[in-house]
Amino acid sequence: MRKRKLGNSGLEVSALGLGCMGLSYGYGPAVDKQEGISLIRSAFERGVTFFDTAEVYGPFANEELVGEALVPVRDQVVIATKFGFDIDPKDSKQRGLNSRPEHIKQVAEASLKRLKAGVIDLFYQHRVDPNVPIEDVAGAVKDLIREGKVRHFGLSEPGVQTIRRAHAVQAIAAVQSEYSLFWREPEQEVLPTLEELGIGFVPFSPLGKGFLTGAINENTTFDSTDFRNIVPRFTPEARKANHALVDLLGEIATRKKVTPAQIALAWLLAQKPWIVPIPGTTKLHRLEENIGAAAVELTPEDLRTIDSAVSKITLQGARYPEHLQQLVGR
Repeated sequence: MRKRKLGNSGLEVSALGLGCMGLSYGYGPAVDKQEGISLIRSAFERGVTFFDTAEVYGPFANEELVGEALVPVRDQVVIATKFGFDIDPKDSKQRGLNSRPEHIKQVAEASLKRLKAGVIDLFYQHRVDPNVPIEDVAGAVKDLIREGKVRHFGLSEPGVQTIRRAHAVQAIAAVQSEYSLFWREPEQEVLPTLEELGIGFVPFSPLGKGFLTGAINENTTFDSTDFRNIVPRFTPEARKANHALVDLLGEIATRKKVTPAQIALAWLLAQKPWIVPIPGTTKLHRLEENIGAAAVELTPEDLRTIDSAVSKITLQGARYPEHLQQLVGR
């Protein structure tokens, strides 16, 4: 697989990464540990060198899984993890946000152990903490970089002023936010800011939480532990209305002799050379399908056709319920 550099940081990764969250958390029951290890190693064997996890996925179980899976190839991969939540050590429940500098340093030490690593390649603030100045957060990560415990600093779901203020203290290698044909808000302010500052962009949910694969319709039911049950954009009514986008991708995919998911990922890759999507999956055939998107070439005419057709579709439903929407774009 081709490599890409995340902005001006010099951090080079595979053009597509692997979002590992769903192996442990968020989309139904966790997979069997050995199955998870096998899938992560299969991704590496197929050219993926960029793996995304976080302490809160599980909590803790996903970092442990990723760490164990990648021990044999640790020096050939880039692992991104995240801090920023207060997790009760007794019952592993979230108790809100916590990006106090002393907490960031504690999380770094714990993550290093779980990842079985000597250094964290990319350390994101998972969500902006309104109670801690972003300059203090960036300063804490700067200390960790000086100490050799972290290589690069990142932010997840920040607003543009937060990006600018943090970057002035410690250069940001990458910003991670949701971005896909299903959610294009970053185009308004975030992407122009990243281009100006030379920061890479890592879209999560690049397949619209699975919707753009075409495998989900208004009759699909999700496991009781699946996060999509509380997402307004995934009500049966919204899914029915939004299927026009999937139908469009299906038509283009048929012409190109690829799949809708591959068109959706190829579209993201075609937006900027410093964009690295991180689709997640629990299935080997989906992993192979996603990786195949890196070889799909979309011409300028293809991109114009997609943009023109998508602009005529009004998507229904918010991407997060209100209590989660309050945590993004700050």
